[in-house]
Amino acid sequence: MPWFDRFDAVIEQEFPDMEVLKEEPMAKHTTFRLGGPVRRMARPDSARACAALLELAEAQGWPVLLLGNGSNLLAADEGIDLLAVHTGRMDWVERTGERTIRAGAGLTLARLASFAMREGLGGLAFAHGIPGTLGGAVCMNAGAYGGEMKQALSAVTAWFPGEGVRRVAVEELDLGYRRSLFSGKRGAVLEAELLLEPEAPEVIRAVMDDLSRRRREKQPLEYPSAGSTFKRPEGYFAGGLIEQCGLKGFRVGGAQVSEKHAGFIINAGGASCADVLALIGEVRRVVRERTGVELEPEVRMVP
Repeated sequence: MPWFDRFDAVIEQEFPDMEVLKEEPMAKHTTFRLGGPVRRMARPDSARACAALLELAEAQGWPVLLLGNGSNLLAADEGIDLLAVHTGRMDWVERTGERTIRAGAGLTLARLASFAMREGLGGLAFAHGIPGTLGGAVCMNAGAYGGEMKQALSAVTAWFPGEGVRRVAVEELDLGYRRSLFSGKRGAVLEAELLLEPEAPEVIRAVMDDLSRRRREKQPLEYPSAGSTFKRPEGYFAGGLIEQCGLKGFRVGGAQVSEKHAGFIINAGGASCADVLALIGEVRRVVRERTGVELEPEVRMVP
């Protein structure tokens, strides 16, 4: 029996109220707007339900993909034989103290930063324009314009295989450049606690508006993409190296190196996952041959 037939039977019995989508197109759930259908997609509405589902999936041997806003994912054109656990309904946020906020893993960074601003808490303005969720931002230690999640986090609550749910202090998260304790797929972020600094909302808003203006001027926000395609090589900027190699505007099928910012590969229209992967490979080859620098993709391919 295929795993998803067993899943259908078990999920109806164990989680009768959970939203489950069958053969759901990943193109609807990734910022690249591409990807074939995922076999099953479950959308738990709480940390408890999410942890219970992950525990069940671990016991049953179901293959799992944790999915937030899909802002760092490339999904295969032919589809994905996985159970996508989508955290989008885990999007609550609350103030818990003079300087503290707690929020669910599925909350977008834009909403999180806006909430903090309204509460007069600074330290998240950098995150307002990052198109991901809190859970993904923790896993990747997302950052921009000199800020990163490591500076704002105090702890996370996460599920770990064989351990269950536990609270992890920021010091234990092994946060570095685009990596964390969760980078090796070990566990799943359920919620996070943030420690911020009091700041006037109008001051925070001014910073957010300035960063938003800079993003619009320099980044191809009018096209689907996964943000910066490559990690920053030590001592260089990926976009600068790609531009130096004359690759601005270079394309494979519907995938193109942005003419506005060479560090972005965009879906210029009708791109497939295969187009993007081929373009990434060609950019890496040319940059390696002409500069000796090996570019490492920041986007993650599934499966």
